[in-house]
Amino acid sequence: MRFYFKFIILISTGLLFACADSAKPSTPLETLKAYTQAIKKKDTTTMKILLSDASIKMSEREAKSQNVSLDEIVKRETLFSENQKTVEFRNEKIDGDKATIEMKDSFDSWNTVPFVREDGVWKIDKQGIANRMMQDFEQSDKRLDDIINQGRQP
Repeated sequence: MRFYFKFIILISTGLLFACADSAKPSTPLETLKAYTQAIKKKDTTTMKILLSDASIKMSEREAKSQNVSLDEIVKRETLFSENQKTVEFRNEKIDGDKATIEMKDSFDSWNTVPFVREDGVWKIDKQGIANRMMQDFEQSDKRLDDIINQGRQP
């Protein structure tokens, strides 16, 4: 009798750990697919879970500046339009604790979505998107300055 009791406890514990682990997306692509489903279901709780800590902090600052809730910002600022019927992905690249996936938007353009691994879980890094946009802007600004300065005499 004791053997069966110990056996049942052992099996139950194993199942508990197996179920708990399967809830976490194990790849950036799984995270992106889970985020896509959360958008379609309007599940802001899951959407927030799938965003990096830096992304949440950025959204909190924005919510405070606009005097709206964090959930409102998370719902409003998604990676694609809620009306977009299909979502296509390609080129998943993982480099240590950072990753990227290209995703097609509603205008048929491919955009790079950055990810970061936090506590062993892949999360969408919207702060990374903002940083990349700033770098692109600074590079464009520098190119424009170079063009303007070419015509000047020393």
